[in-house]
This record gives sequence, C-alpha cells and structure tokens, in this order.
Amino acid sequence: MAEPAAASTDRPSELSPAPESRADLGARSEASRDRGAIAKRAGVVGLGTLLSRVLGLARDLVFAGLFPRAATDLFFVAFTIPNALRQLLAEGALSASFVPVLAKVEAQRGPRAAEALYAKLRGVMWIVLIVTCVGGVAAAPWLCELFAAGFHARAGAFEKTVAITRVVFPYLLFMGLAALGAGALQTRRRFGVAAFAPGLLNVAMIACALALPPVFLARGVDPIFALAVGALVGGLLQVVAQLPELRRAGFGGALRFDLGIFRDQDVREVVRRILPMTLGLMIYEVDLVLSRRFLSECGEGANSYFYYAQRLCDFPQGVFSLALATATLPSLSSLVAKGDRREVAKTAAHALRLALFVALPATALLVALARPIVIGAFARGAFDAASVDGTTRALVVQGLGVVLVAVVRQVVPVFYALGNTRTPVLISGLDLLAFIAIALTLRGPLGAVGVSWAVTGSSFVQMALLLIALHRALPDLHARDLALSAAKSTISSCLAAIAAFFAATAAFGLPRLPYVGGLVPVLLGCAVFGAGFLLVGRAIGHDEQRQLLGAVMRRVRRRRA
Repeated sequence: MAEPAAASTDRPSELSPAPESRADLGARSEASRDRGAIAKRAGVVGLGTLLSRVLGLARDLVFAGLFPRAATDLFFVAFTIPNALRQLLAEGALSASFVPVLAKVEAQRGPRAAEALYAKLRGVMWIVLIVTCVGGVAAAPWLCELFAAGFHARAGAFEKTVAITRVVFPYLLFMGLAALGAGALQTRRRFGVAAFAPGLLNVAMIACALALPPVFLARGVDPIFALAVGALVGGLLQVVAQLPELRRAGFGGALRFDLGIFRDQDVREVVRRILPMTLGLMIYEVDLVLSRRFLSECGEGANSYFYYAQRLCDFPQGVFSLALATATLPSLSSLVAKGDRREVAKTAAHALRLALFVALPATALLVALARPIVIGAFARGAFDAASVDGTTRALVVQGLGVVLVAVVRQVVPVFYALGNTRTPVLISGLDLLAFIAIALTLRGPLGAVGVSWAVTGSSFVQMALLLIALHRALPDLHARDLALSAAKSTISSCLAAIAAFFAATAAFGLPRLPYVGGLVPVLLGCAVFGAGFLLVGRAIGHDEQRQLLGAVMRRVRRRRA
C-alpha cells in the first residue's frame, strides 16, 4: 500500500493518478491475482481431498465387504459422536473463526503477532480437548442414548455401541489439533499438507480393518473394535504429518497458556466469533442427533445405508466444494480486513460460479447413476441385494442435496469473513425446524428414505435463505451472472444425465466380465455423461467451462514446451 498523499509536496499531473488511486489500483490488482489463484489453491486442496475420498471409498468398500450391516450400524453411530464434537469444537467453528482473525492480525501487525496468537490458541485447545475427551468417555452411555436409543431393541447392540464410543472418543483430541494446524497453514497459503494428511486416517483404518480382526477374535474381542483402533491411529498420524510444515511456516513454537490468556484482545475476538458459530453448529448437531436416532428406529441396516450414501455424496462435496470454500476463506478474510467490500463481492461470486459449475453436474450424475454407482462400489462380500437397494434409495435423495450443500459451503464463510455470525445461526435454526417437520412427516411412510428427504429438504431451505441474506449484505454480487451460469450448468447436466442413464442401463445387458463386470455400467455412464456435459456446454457457450478448459490447455502446452 502506498503512503498517504500528504507525505509528498509534489502536485500530481492530470495524466498520472494520485497516490491514493495508485494504492487503490494496486490493491485491486492484488485482489484480482488472489482471486485468480483461488481455483489453483482449490485444485491443490481438491487433489488432496480426492486422494482422501478415493482412500475413503476403499475404506468403506473394505467395511462393506468384511463386516455385516448389524456391526457397521453400531460403529457408524459410535464414530459419529466424536465426529459431531469435532465439528463443534474444531473443524467447523474453530476454523471459520480462527482463520479470519489470524489473517487480520497478520495483515495489520505482521507474522510474529500471528504466530504468538496461534501459540496461545494451541495451548487453550489442548486443555479444552483433553477435558472434553475425558468427559465424553465418562458420558458415553448418555451420548449413545441421544444418538441411538433405538438400538435397545436389539440384543446387546446398545451396550456394544457404548463400548466402541469409549474406545474411539480420543480421536477428537487428534482431529482438533489437526484442525487448528490446518487453519494456521491456510493463513500462510500452505494448503498441501493439510489437504493430503486426512488420507492417513483412511490408510490406518483400512490397515487395521484387514489386520486386526483375526487378532481380536483370537482374544475374544469383537472385530468391529479394529475400526475404532484404526481411527485413533489415523488421527495421530494426521497431527504428526503437519508438524514439519508448521515449523517451516513459523508456527512451531512452544505452547503458551496462562490464566490471563482470555484477556488477550485477539483471543477474545476468536471467542467472540466462535460462540455464535458454535451455537449454529449445535443446531446442526441436534439435526445430526435426530437423524441418527430416527435411523436407529428404522430397522437393521438403516444407519449403514444412510452412511454409505452420504460417503458417496462426500466425493463431489469434499473434492471441490469444501476445497473451494477452504481456498476462498483466507482471501475473503484479507479483503474484509482491508475494507474492500466490492472485491469481497467479486470473490464470493467467482467462488459461487465455480461451485455451481461442479456441483450441478455432480448432483445430476449421482441421481442418474445411483444404482450402477452403488453396485460398482460396494456390491461384494457381505454387501447383499438388500444393501444395494437400501443404499441406492438413500443415494438418489441425498444426491439431490449435493448442489445445495455446495452453495451453503460457499456462502457461510462469506458471512464469517464479514464478521456476521448471527445470520448463519438464525438460518441454521430455521433449517433445523424444517428438518424436524419433514422427518416427522415422512419417516412413517418412507422409513429411512424419509430421513434422507429431511436432510435434502432442510438443506434447500438453508441455501435459499442464505442466498437472500447474502444478496442483501453484498448487493454487488452479480446475481444475474450467477443465475445465467447456473442455468447453463443445469441444462448441460440434465441432458448429459439422461444420456448417461440410458447408456448405463444398456450396459447391464452386456455379458458380465470377471472381476470388473460390476464397474462397466458406471464407467460407461460416467464417460457418456462427461462427454455430453462438455459438448452441451460448448454448444451453449458456458463461460466457466471455457475458462477452466482454457487454463488446463495452457498448462499442458507449457509443460510440453
């Protein structure tokens, strides 16, 4: 930023801009470059997340093939409990409140002040997470009562869920520390390690699922506990993997904790932001508790079907939607710290268009090819025909919500960057009311699928309300351009999905090949969908498609040169 004009006695000529104008131009140029780098940073995060999701699919494939639905129902509920608190105490509220404050401190007072703030918050997190883990282990029966009261109807199921919960609960400690480290690295625009480290969780769980069951059986321990051990090992590996990069980024200092830490202005700012976010996430957690509880009352396999469908939806949500939100938040936070709301609006609109370009075709693909995807991914071993049917129904409904969640994930960080935590909280409350109303209406006639409809329907309510509020907060959001981009993506996605559905259906009639026969319909359907989407997009002049393909081709040409 240039010095104020008053620092100079020279009169600027008519043809040269005033110092303020040059400063303004420089700031806008920097914001434009940073906005252009969002897709590149999201690509790094997305690549790491893609690897993690592929490993996660392999993990779920191992679970589905080795463990019966009755066992996976229990583990998925037990694992959900520390994961819910992870969102509450770590990844969700902490990241969204910590990153903007850390970026503001670094922009205004320099890197040393940011590093000192990180050291203070890391000391606080150690205490909070250890106390929470001890309390969670002690309170496991009451927590399981909230999440899975329906398991009382199955002999021994509830008691075993409590035992698994106690074993897996310390996973929260590792994931909380990893989330804090990832937020610090994002502030320094270091996304690689934080993006690739989560894959270690899946590697550890696969290894333990394959290696430990025979050992546990020989000692009279239920093999399902192997998955809990794998979660603990994987969480520890994520923390260890971050340490070298944190030291290189300047965040490797000693822990700092004293009784006066909460009098620190920056720490109080993080707490001020985190409290309403935590309230909003608590509303989401009530949603999660109710969904798991409803599913526990829907019979054997309901939790497993819901989980496997959710994991398949996590592919597009995690690979690009979450990656894009992660890459955008530091840029938005820096722009807000500089007071440039016009560039904030441009950056938010740019991220939304990219999110819709990916999420709309992902939604269409998951819905059109739900059954071939489930068969290709899971239909082997203990995953029988009933499992295929139950998971397919859940995937069709949850797949419709992929684009809704993608938009929500782009919009909420904008409010957080603006320091407006109240609006997302209020809208989360309305989202919860919508979920309860839809679930109570549909779980009777539709069973477990009714719970999936409740999740998708409430996500639509949340998305619509957030977009209305965002347009009021940032009138320069280029709503017309957003609507045009979304319309073109919708047309391309729907036409491509129709072609893919008929191609995959026809492929089921082909002679079944050994080993890969179940994959042929989904692979053919995906190929037809991809070609159809690109052809239609080119025909109707889709700007995002042209820009992204152009960037890819330029990169390819540079590498060849």
